[in-house]
Amino acid sequence: MIIGTAGHIDHGKTALIKALTGTDADRLKEEKERGITIDLGYAFYPLPHGAVLGFIDVPGHERFVHNMLAGATGIDFVLLVVAADDGVMPQTREHLEIIDLLGVKGGAVALTKIDRVESARVAAVWAEIEALLRGTALAGSPVFALSSTTGDGVPALRAHLEVMAASPPPVGAADGCFRLAVDRCFTLTGSGTVVTGTVFSGSVGVGDHLLVSPPGWEVRVRSIHAQNRAAERGMAGQRCALSLAGVEKKDIARGDWVLEPAVHAPTARFDASLKLPPSAARALRHWTPVHVHLGAAEAMGRVSLLQATGIEPGGSGPAQIVLDRPIGALRGDRFILRDQSAQQTLAGGLVLDPFAPARKARTPARLAVLAALEGPTMFDALQQLLSVAPAGVDLSWFARSFNLRAEAAKTLYQEIPMVVVNVAGAGRFGFAPPRWETTQQAVLAALAAEHARVPEVLGLEGRRLRRLATPDLPWEMFTALIDQLLAGQRVARHGPWLHLPQHRIVLTGAEEKLWRAVAPLLRAMPFQPPWVRDMARTLTAPEQQVRSLLQRVTMLGDTYEIMHDRFFTREAIAELARIVSELAAEKGEVTAAEFRDRIGTGRKLAIRILEYFDKTGFSRRVGDAHRVRDPTLLVEGIKKNADPDGGRREGQVSGRDSHPGGAARLQIW
Repeated sequence: MIIGTAGHIDHGKTALIKALTGTDADRLKEEKERGITIDLGYAFYPLPHGAVLGFIDVPGHERFVHNMLAGATGIDFVLLVVAADDGVMPQTREHLEIIDLLGVKGGAVALTKIDRVESARVAAVWAEIEALLRGTALAGSPVFALSSTTGDGVPALRAHLEVMAASPPPVGAADGCFRLAVDRCFTLTGSGTVVTGTVFSGSVGVGDHLLVSPPGWEVRVRSIHAQNRAAERGMAGQRCALSLAGVEKKDIARGDWVLEPAVHAPTARFDASLKLPPSAARALRHWTPVHVHLGAAEAMGRVSLLQATGIEPGGSGPAQIVLDRPIGALRGDRFILRDQSAQQTLAGGLVLDPFAPARKARTPARLAVLAALEGPTMFDALQQLLSVAPAGVDLSWFARSFNLRAEAAKTLYQEIPMVVVNVAGAGRFGFAPPRWETTQQAVLAALAAEHARVPEVLGLEGRRLRRLATPDLPWEMFTALIDQLLAGQRVARHGPWLHLPQHRIVLTGAEEKLWRAVAPLLRAMPFQPPWVRDMARTLTAPEQQVRSLLQRVTMLGDTYEIMHDRFFTREAIAELARIVSELAAEKGEVTAAEFRDRIGTGRKLAIRILEYFDKTGFSRRVGDAHRVRDPTLLVEGIKKNADPDGGRREGQVSGRDSHPGGAARLQIW
């Protein structure tokens, strides 16, 4: 267990630690000369059953609150020290406020220097302390009257701390990936670079390979001291000193983390729940400049409120913290905000999403996600997230944010019913089954509405259907959704068009007759099909009638409009794509001239065909040549994609757009 002191300057915090442990926690020459604590001090006390109590002594002077915060964020238990002669003082109140905002639940009060005052004074200060604790996390905590000078009352406090130390660390902290918040770094002869800090989660062993974050330096653990003893392993809830190979002292600073690579994800923007103390002088306003204290780190930043009004004293609300530099943060980390001059504590916070989006941070959907992330347990948070996240829950993001190892994440995911979408290149996303069904119904409703609006049109292309039905759903997930609807025969597909199975379009008798005349003209010159106007002239048919026919045939997937009024048959497009693949296979790419010579057309038409293939995703242009990017798109992925001037048209898609599926697969637990 790690115990942190708190309290006003000169109330006897360091003397109390010495009385409890026999160690003087003041290690700096200036501290000994001035008789005050300036920076963090450390001491340890072995217990009879083999455990070791770790103490962090913090400075009490208001000028050194930033140092106090570097030590306070990782403690399990707070020892609030109040001198009997002075009573409750300004830093007593501020330190208690900070402890309360950090969510530290365990604590006790040491009423020191009782040898200097009468018993009536002790009783009066005792009553003052009880009143001070009322309404805080330490309400009802025991008070120990003692004297560090005479030793009176010290054994009773020590016995209480031994009982408290028997409580195990939180399960999540013990099982997560290793994270140590660095508060000191130095060089030791024979050991090299040494970092010390509080282990927030996980465990570490000699020989383990870790990272220094945010810089990203790779290091190896040469040796470990846990709770002031040489050890093979260090774990959550301990003070550890790690001797590191692969890094120098100058490369590490207070506020860095030493951690497993899986949780190396520095962030300069995170979403959080903020709480203002009742004593706050004013409401917290949008874009307030602040000092952010998280772990042992301190960074400048601003508060972007995610609600319409400021947060009033004693109130709470969601906010996005925008930092001037990246720091390490995970969901559940506590932090403190101080004002720009670092003179006043403004608020405390709980990290909700360490990887917050910069855009759409205040939408109702996003605020619902943040509300879900405030769930008291990971189970509650995930269950609620699955129901409200419009684009599903990125399960890799969830595991990293909550510091879940792979096995723990797998177990959690199996405990909650969910639809899991495996997206190539993007990971796995979870949906609550009712929400997944609601999303499917949105697609079916959009198709039904389109059929009612334009019954003569077969259906919708993929991208346009997504925009109409599920605009918040990423394309890769939409393809999985369509795959399931196709498999269940709730949606049908014809060429690039998605439609309800019962909806059909057929050519009229007149159109069939005209098509029987047009088709031979297209097949006669497959690589240089005639223009619409030329076919109309040949057939002595109205030009618009021929154009409308070919547009309907294109809707059925039998022709493709490479450029305005230039239609190619499906077979021609497939053969042209095969030729491009064949030419590119020889030297990795194909030029317009080579393609022109092979198909026997003019250079301009050859270029337009290659540009079309680039737009579909079949190939891509590199300099003056074209390289095949996705050879699977020979026929099924090729569709109408070019307008008269070669640009994109509303509702047109490229590559996989015509045929959702292939990129994602569905799994239901």
